[in-house]
Amino acid sequence: MDSVMILLFFGLGLLFGSFFNVVGLRVPKKLPFANDRSRCPQCNHQLAWYDNIPLISFAIQQGKCRYCKGKISYIYPVVEFLTGFFFALSYIQIGLEMELVTALLLVSLLMIILVSDLAYMLIPNKVLLFFLPFLVMMRFLVPLDPWWSSIVGAVVGIAVLMLVIIISRGGMGAGDMKLFGVLGIVLGLQGTLLAFFLSCIIGAIIGVILIGLKIVDRKQPVPFGPYIVIASFITYFFGERLIDWYFTLLL
Repeated sequence: MDSVMILLFFGLGLLFGSFFNVVGLRVPKKLPFANDRSRCPQCNHQLAWYDNIPLISFAIQQGKCRYCKGKISYIYPVVEFLTGFFFALSYIQIGLEMELVTALLLVSLLMIILVSDLAYMLIPNKVLLFFLPFLVMMRFLVPLDPWWSSIVGAVVGIAVLMLVIIISRGGMGAGDMKLFGVLGIVLGLQGTLLAFFLSCIIGAIIGVILIGLKIVDRKQPVPFGPYIVIASFITYFFGERLIDWYFTLLL
């Protein structure tokens, strides 16, 4: 039964991941959703429904548009797979509990942010405002221990990023700050601080690798959102174990 449920959540994640690609690419550009199927970003040809089957169509077409033969961005299949993976992981870690709804909402938010920040270096306010009331409601129904950790986490998340923005004179964007405010509600105080610390470490490591491989220039702006996404997943699913392990080393 568990295997069936894991596959079910993975498949559900693949379907939602395909939709999150569309949301992440269209919302920042204020493009319409209704009666407008996806188009190839290179030839602008409207895609048929079978061109958008998660992962399968990408594999069949060998990563190319069937109309202009241009390469399809790797973002599409990666986001579909990651959404399926984290939907399945949410069920494995939590089971059919109320907290599962929070986990799925968090995965959905982070996947859309990943797409929009990679594509445009932008974290849309509309996406954050859409998920905010649902996450607040879930933390009301399934509070952290202590209950005020969500409130303090949101305040600290905003305050820390605001301080970084002021000190670095725009080294991070306001979108990152607002995102940490929303994440604080889900992760709480300890989780927010851990996610910030991990995102900085991950960003520094990947940044050094990208500069060393000459993929990016030292002065070239790089989106910080993907590092926040990675750090948030690590914190949400494994944060308590990491914190316990860290304090065990100190004692």
